[in-house]
Amino acid sequence: MSRHLGMAVRGVLKVTRYLSGPVSIQKNVLPRGSFGASFGSNQLWNLTRRQFHLNCHFRALRVVSVPPFAESITEGDIVWKKAVGDHVNPDEVVAEIETDKTNVPVHAPCAGIIKELLVDDGGKVVAGQEVFRIEEGAAAADTAPSASITSSSSPPPPTPSPPKAPVVETIVGDKKESPTAPRPPATKVSTQTKLTQAVPSTGERGEQRVKMSRMRLRIAQRLKDAQNTCAMLTTFNEIDMTNMIELRRQYKDVFEKRHGIKLGIMSTFAKASAVALQDQPVVNAVIDGGDIIYRDYIDISIAVATPKGLVVPVLHNVEKMSYYDIEHEIVELGKRAREGTLAVEDMDGGTFTISNGGVYGSLFGTPIINPPQSAILGMYGVFDRPVAKDGQVVVRPMMYVALTYDHRLIDGREAVTFLRKIKQFVEDPRTFFLQI
Repeated sequence: MSRHLGMAVRGVLKVTRYLSGPVSIQKNVLPRGSFGASFGSNQLWNLTRRQFHLNCHFRALRVVSVPPFAESITEGDIVWKKAVGDHVNPDEVVAEIETDKTNVPVHAPCAGIIKELLVDDGGKVVAGQEVFRIEEGAAAADTAPSASITSSSSPPPPTPSPPKAPVVETIVGDKKESPTAPRPPATKVSTQTKLTQAVPSTGERGEQRVKMSRMRLRIAQRLKDAQNTCAMLTTFNEIDMTNMIELRRQYKDVFEKRHGIKLGIMSTFAKASAVALQDQPVVNAVIDGGDIIYRDYIDISIAVATPKGLVVPVLHNVEKMSYYDIEHEIVELGKRAREGTLAVEDMDGGTFTISNGGVYGSLFGTPIINPPQSAILGMYGVFDRPVAKDGQVVVRPMMYVALTYDHRLIDGREAVTFLRKIKQFVEDPRTFFLQI
């Protein structure tokens, strides 16, 4: 009887080893040939149920690939956010792929444990490429080793006391240093050596070499392309912001109460640009080889600075949008841009760009065209300045604006007329509503 029971239990253990890896057994728990003398069938069942931990469960390994890119993106650099052995939840970001335009997140398809990373950090990947393996359904506790087949009545082993740290004595020549003697100051050379090893590029003349991100490389390439391709010219004007500020002061609370969003000045400039682009359609056009393409729609790119670089999400069909629509889209796109969650579709298109350097306190500047567009509007800070009004010198809140345009396509008359149209709209928006 004992021989058959022993064979049966050893067969169960072999199957368990095959299914879920090696099973460690506490020494002398199952001595060969002792089942009949010490255990009955019920006792054996209780032993295997209470004192054995047989981890015999099935879990599938899933392979995760790079999600599809937009048509204008072919590859990217992968940056891992998780490591092998980390537990992830469904839709948790495991990696980000830095592309020329934005970061593409790679999500976990299920809850589980990251088992293998198939691409080195910073490596180039393409759409559809396999990048990591995940053990589906594994819990975080499964990664820790479990005690196998231990008796519930066995006391835990005593914790050994840590060894005492050895006493180190400092010897100078043949004389022991006195414990009460003051410590000599460290030399300048040794201090600099320690700092260099701990933190690179410290000190007044330190240097640090950092690899450029794909986004920064793409920005540099596009700006240089614009400089090499376009015949760029900039014209300036100034806008009296008195009426605009008064309009916001009078209606900002009502606007926020009704729409749940603050009334800014960007919506006014976006709407003014749409009106001016309809009045001067060549500013909204683009050169394509030997042709000029005129658009009957207005998609305005809004430049947003992020820690990783400048991005330009797009407002589509601005000529049909209300003030609320524009403000809502600007807030949402700006939030996603700063969080790094912009989709490539958010930046596709764009026929004209607005850049607001005034939020950083800039007085004025010369913006550079965002290719393949033909013009860009620069907004700058609002500052009180003395100006002449009706023969009197008065102090007014003034803003400089600049239009940089491709002189191959846009003549100076059209550029100046465009900028004056924006000035007229912002200084007195009633002219737009009255269509005068």
